[in-house]
This record gives sequence, structure tokens and C-alpha cells, in this order.
Amino acid sequence: MVAVLVLLAGAASASAVVLPKGFTETTVWSGLRAPVVTRFADDGRVFVAGKGGSVDVFDSLEDTSPTRFVDLSEQVHDYWDRGLLGMTLDPHFTTGRPYVYVLYAYDKEPGNPLQPRWGDTCPSPPGPTEDGCVISGRLSRLAPDGTETVLIEGWCQQFPSHSVGGLEFGPDGQLYVSAGDGASFNWGDYGQNGNPCGDPVDPLDPTSAKGGSLRSQSFSRPAGEPVVLNGAILRVDPDTGAASAGNPAIADADENRRRIIAYGFRNPFRFTFRPGTRELWIGDVGADFIEEINRLQDVANVPNYGWPCYEGTELHWAFGTMGNQTCDALYAHNGTSDAYFSYRHGVPVVPGDPCPAAQGSISGLAFYTGDAFPAKFKQALFFSDHSRQCVWVAYAGAGGLPDMSTLETFASDVAIPVSLTEGPDGALYYADLLTGAIRRIEWRGNRPTAHVTATPSEGLAPLDVAFDGTGSTAPEGRELSYAWDLDGDGEYDDSTAAKPTFTYTSPGTVVARLRVTEVGGQSHTAAQTITIGALPTVAITAPDRFTVGETLDFSGSAQDSTGASLPASALTWSLAIRHCARTDATLCHTHPVENWVGKAGASVVAPDHEYPSHLQLSLTAVDGAGLLATKVVRIDPRTVDLTLASDPPGLELTLGNELAVAPFTRTVMARSQNSVAAKASQTLGGVPYTFAGWSGGVTPGGSVTAPASGTATYTARFTPPPTPTPTATATPTATPPPEDPPRVIPFLPPDLGGLPAAPKLLGAWGFNTGTKQRVAGRHGKALRLDGRNRFAVSPKPLDAFTVETWVYATRAGTVAQRGSAFRLPTTLRKRWTHLALTYDGTALRTYRDGKLIATKRGALPRSTSPLRFGAFVGRLDDVRLYDGALDAPQLARDMRAAVR
Repeated sequence: MVAVLVLLAGAASASAVVLPKGFTETTVWSGLRAPVVTRFADDGRVFVAGKGGSVDVFDSLEDTSPTRFVDLSEQVHDYWDRGLLGMTLDPHFTTGRPYVYVLYAYDKEPGNPLQPRWGDTCPSPPGPTEDGCVISGRLSRLAPDGTETVLIEGWCQQFPSHSVGGLEFGPDGQLYVSAGDGASFNWGDYGQNGNPCGDPVDPLDPTSAKGGSLRSQSFSRPAGEPVVLNGAILRVDPDTGAASAGNPAIADADENRRRIIAYGFRNPFRFTFRPGTRELWIGDVGADFIEEINRLQDVANVPNYGWPCYEGTELHWAFGTMGNQTCDALYAHNGTSDAYFSYRHGVPVVPGDPCPAAQGSISGLAFYTGDAFPAKFKQALFFSDHSRQCVWVAYAGAGGLPDMSTLETFASDVAIPVSLTEGPDGALYYADLLTGAIRRIEWRGNRPTAHVTATPSEGLAPLDVAFDGTGSTAPEGRELSYAWDLDGDGEYDDSTAAKPTFTYTSPGTVVARLRVTEVGGQSHTAAQTITIGALPTVAITAPDRFTVGETLDFSGSAQDSTGASLPASALTWSLAIRHCARTDATLCHTHPVENWVGKAGASVVAPDHEYPSHLQLSLTAVDGAGLLATKVVRIDPRTVDLTLASDPPGLELTLGNELAVAPFTRTVMARSQNSVAAKASQTLGGVPYTFAGWSGGVTPGGSVTAPASGTATYTARFTPPPTPTPTATATPTATPPPEDPPRVIPFLPPDLGGLPAAPKLLGAWGFNTGTKQRVAGRHGKALRLDGRNRFAVSPKPLDAFTVETWVYATRAGTVAQRGSAFRLPTTLRKRWTHLALTYDGTALRTYRDGKLIATKRGALPRSTSPLRFGAFVGRLDDVRLYDGALDAPQLARDMRAAVR
């Protein structure tokens, strides 16, 4: 049997969860060690996987004492976001194939025979976020006796997040597998920190590198270069791990390419199938801006979802500007699949919802197939967010697809959901990673609901407790009967009163339960934990500040209620990083880092993370009576200010995950590693500049180490084009006047905000066909377009120009095009986006929302074709055309100002 510290089967949730009327949340089991997945067998057994490598089995939902099915902790690297993260049962588990499948971070470095390689830690060096403790991943099948058969070993991972993901059986009986990119979350990682996974081409050349996050694009590598499994969805044979028959690339020579059915993901942590179909619905955890729900309709082809070249439909801040060949090829062909639904960090999923929106981390998806919820929930899609601690629901629409216009907040202030599963009783279950619980959300609208209070619920023995079950309810006020288990023996034989009393004489923890039954025979249970005796007292000695890379020593002690010291075996430590929003440092999510069991103290190398973040150290003590207490301390980082400057000032630079106009200053952790980047070329004031290098101690891979104190400045040097050498002449020549700034082309009508209103403008600026319609715009009125109705202008060929406009696209298409000379496409949907094309005679540059996203060098063909607008479905507002190339600050000016 497995000891569980606190068992609360049927207990009310400790969190202040907010649910629709008629729904309740209860805690099925607590005291579990970092549960991640719950699976229900047809014979009533419930399997719960723990991040540390365990799988426990409960005989039923009423069982409070699980049996350990398997312990893989020696194989599993349980560190930060790594661990045993995926588990599922064979679809014929009770009819001849009693197999359990697991997916875990394998504590073994590729090419190194040592196993375990690191233990559940990462020393420095190499450091978890500096050079990384490199491991791999494993997909295994477990027999009924726990014997492990390894199906796949791969997924090289350098950094401690975006590890392996989920497992699901499809309706075709094949096993589907997901995993993240295993790359750095602190910078645009292309393999520059050592390239330990051996990806092809020079890892220090960002233009040709294919490591780091770019491993998510390895399916598209040319023949002869190895394909890896990171950032992909696999479809494999559950007996062999080989690619399943019918996979799109089944005939390919590379065994990994044969397995992959979708790629271009950052961290497809959880996915599910839409009932009655073969569609996969995939939650991809975003980086800085976007969380995605992706729909994979079939396995006839292999869609590319764009990471790291794109985040959502937007070019990634780093990979979109470094000139990387993999991403540039993708940009040129626009060969990515858009998300079915996405939501931005800092924006509510549902307008006005109560969920903290500063961050995001999609963590679970489930389609509802049961009958226990009201009828409107049939086939509805539920999804959860770990950071926002919320669950949303989108109801089924046309063809059974989720209609995202019906999206509602279903549960707020939930605990820490890391998976969603529908149970055999039609309730929705989720694994609460951080508090160690499995929680159940059920509909009680037409059934009795038990409710219990206890006064007092804790105190010294002998403890007289008055229970009250009169808060229980039944539909239409039907009469209830009461049965109590007050001594915690599992038998409801201690009282039938509505308000019993009970005296507890022995120290310890007892879970008292009430079962109410209505006249029709339906029943429900609720529970209340009673703590008898004084809790242990816990003390921690630890520093209150840290610097990245230094060794933190900490120790602790505990005493029971008599003052006797508890042994080290009674102590358990946990260290976590609390990563907070830059816009609101009170909104934080948690990354478990490391645990120590049975030690009075330990040491750890202070980890690196994006600021604002801090460490949370907790110590839990359990006395001889099973009473436990936890003390938590916060350890804050020392910080410094980094300034990025450009020479000349005003050019765009990247620090960490942020692109901004230099000079700018940001606060980071002292001694932290930070990435810096500069675009190869930029235009400022009409002058093209070429990046020449950094001053101030930037590594060849674009990394800087923040100082231990004070400040630091790193300057990106740019060079203008060379000044032509004048031809010798006896006659002095006058210096030409400065070039005039770009000016608005005069033939444009003055009222661009509303666009042309009369046919007299046709030929200079008008529609080819159809009727003009004005609708609400970005500023004032806009033009509504259906993809067929367009308008055109016919300027003379220009040696330099800028075309810019605001676009609200509900279907992708072309915003503007001039014959074969140039084209401005849009793939963004359902939000206003500013798009611009500039050409300075040497390069065509594309901007989205003021940020440079693509550069194409070379002369443009001189086309006399009209400049046509509107080959997309949506709205167009504030069109501007200039006879010169604007730079980023000038475009930003136009973005703020409406055309008058």
C-alpha cells in the first residue's frame, strides 16, 4: 500500500473555486506527490501518474489507499518541468491487453552510458539554464507486473522545460505522442549554447543553425539530415513504437520522419480527440504572447504549425529577424497551419472574465461526451490554463465543432490544473500538480448535494466536535436521510442525526464523512478533515536574497507538540520558482524545481529565470501521529539594470524576449544569462544601416552575463553605406541639399479614413467590381471587403516607396499587390493589424504592427500594373502611400494617427 499524507475522498475543495450554478467541486484524493494524469479503467480502477515517476492504482473512486503499480523514479528526471508527464491505458485494458503506457523525461544523456545521469537535480556547471543538463525522453509500455518495454528513446533536451508531453489512443487504435522543443525559455535558442544534441550546420551561425527551438522544424530538413521528435505529434504502433501504417511519410528513409504527423510546436503538452472523429485538438503552450488550440483534421498530410518561426500568426521576435534559413524559407512559402483558436497574454480569454490574464499556459483539453451535465454541454470543448487557474467551455456548433463565439468561463480560481479528463460518472476531473490532489467537478442540479461543517475542526484531545449536515440540499426540497462515518473507518454507521457530535481522544487526522440520500434513492457524500492535537512547529534557516549561480545553503528543524525534535526522516523540502508578470508582479505561476526527502538541510545552486521571479522554499514536517505542518519562505533575487544602446541611437534591438527601440533599460537577475540580438539591417531616417557588431562583452552566440551588481551597457554598432569617393575635378562642386523626407503621394484622396465615396475617382483610386460599404474602422470608418470587391490606384513606378494600412482580416489573402513587383499578404485574423511594405531601392521590408518581420534584398521589377488593394475578406482602414521608405519610428507615428 502507498501512504498518502491526507486523504479527502469526497471532501469539498479547499480552493474558492467559482462554478456555474448547480456545479460543485470536490477533492477526490489529496496528499499525492505531484499528480499529472488520471485514467479510468473499465473495471472501476483509477490510475494516477505522479511527476516523480510513480503510477498508483485506486480500486475505485471510493478507495482511499492506493497501491503502487510502478515506480520509475530511478529512470525519471524529476526536475523543473521535467518528469513523468504522460500516461494512458490500452483501449483494451480489461479485455486482453492490460498495458499502461508512460512518457517521461529519461535521466540519461544521449551517448553517455551513465544512468541515472543527474539525479533529480542539475548541478552548476553545467547549470539548468546556462548550458543545461542534457537528457532524453522515453515512451514505454508497462506490463501488469510493471515490467517496462521501451518503445522509443529520443527527444534530446538541453533545458528543463518544454519536455515530453501527453499520450492518447486514437479511435484507430494507434498511439499518439506529443513533446516540446526542449529548448531555452530565456532566449531565442538556435543551439548556440554548445549544441549538445548535435544538430546540423554551424550552431554559432544563426542564419544556418538548426538546433534549439528550430528542432521543432526538423521534419522539413533535407534528406540526409537527421529528423528529431521534438516539437511534434507522433502516431506509432503501440506494440513496437514504429511509425503506424498510413502515416503520411511512411515510405521515408528516416524512421523519425515516418512517425511524425504534425510539427512546429513549442510545447504541445496536452491534446485530445474530438468524439466521433479522428481529429486531434492540441493545446500548444506559448512563449511570450500566444496560447493556441490547434485542430489536426486527419493524417493525410503533415501540417506545420510554425514554431519557432511564428508564435501564433506573428513572426517570432528573434527568429523572424535573424535571417535564419529555415524560417525564411517558411516565410517565403507561408506554409503554416493557423490555430483553430488562440488567446493572447495580457488579454482575457472571455471579455470580463475574472481570470488573471497577464500570463498564460494552456494545460488541458477535453470534449464532454457524458450525460451527467446539462444537455448544452454535450460535445462541448473544455480547456484549462495552469497560469490563469481557470477552465473555459466552448459549446458545439455547426457540424459538432466548438463554436468559439459561445466561449464562457466555466471555472475560475481553480487549483493548478495540468490535465482534464472525463470520468465514468460523467464528472470532469483534473490533476492539481502543486497541491497534490485529484479534483472532481460535477453537476448536482437535479440531485442531492451533501454539505458538512464541523465546530471546531481542530484542537487538542479530547476534542468534542459538533457536526452539521443541515446545509445539504435536495431538488424540490425532497426529504433527506443522513448517515455519518465519524471515526474514519469507511463505515457510515456512527450516526443518522442531522447534527451529531463526536469526541476524538487520540492525536491524528480523521476524515469524517456524511452521506445524504433522498427519497428516490440518489445519494451524495461530503467530507470534513478533523485534526486532533497540535501541529508540529517548523523552522527554516535560509538566506533571503540570492545571486544566480551561487550556492544556497539551507537547513530546518521541527518539533512535535511535546517539544521533541522530529528526525530528518520526517522532513520534506521543496524548491520552486515563482515567475511573475512583468506588468503585475503579484500575478505569478509556479515552476517546481527540486525536492529533498528525509534531509535536515541541503544546498542548491541558485537558478536563473526571467525577471520578475523569486524562489519559494518550503519545509513540511510530519509527526508520529501523522500531523503535518509546512513553512514557506521567499528568497528574492538581487537585480541589476542592463541597457541596450545602438550606434546610431533609434535602431531596434532585442533583449531576452523583448524587441524595443534603443536605448532602453531593463531589470534582470544579477549574474543571469541574457540573449541580445540585432537585425542584420535597418533603416533610420531613410538611411540603411548594417549591423557591424557588439561592444561590451557579448559572446559570439549573442549572450551576455549580467554583472553581480551595478549596471551594464551593451552597444550594437551599425554602419551606414559608404560615401562615394568624389571624382577629381578642377571645378568645385556644390554639396547637394539633404534628400527630402518621403512625402505622401499627392493623387491620393484626402479622406483616406473613409476611402473614395464617388465613382469619379475610378481609374485613379477605385473598385474593380462590386459595391463599396463603410463599416466601423480602426479610426472612424473602414472599407468592408469580401475578397472579390477591390480597388486600385495607378502611380508611376517608384524607385522608393511605402505602402501601409490597417487590416482586420477574417480570412487570409492579399492586402496589396502590384503585378509581379511586390505583394503584401495577411494571415492574421479577427483583430486590427498594421501592415506596411517599404522599399528603399535595395531591399523590400515587411512590417507588422511596427515590427520588421521580413527583408528581401534586391531590385524590384518595374511594373506598370495598378496597385490593387482588397483581395481578402475583412476591413481596410487608413491607407497611406509614400514615395520613399519610412523607418520604424515613422511607421509608429502613422500607427498612432488617423488619416484625416
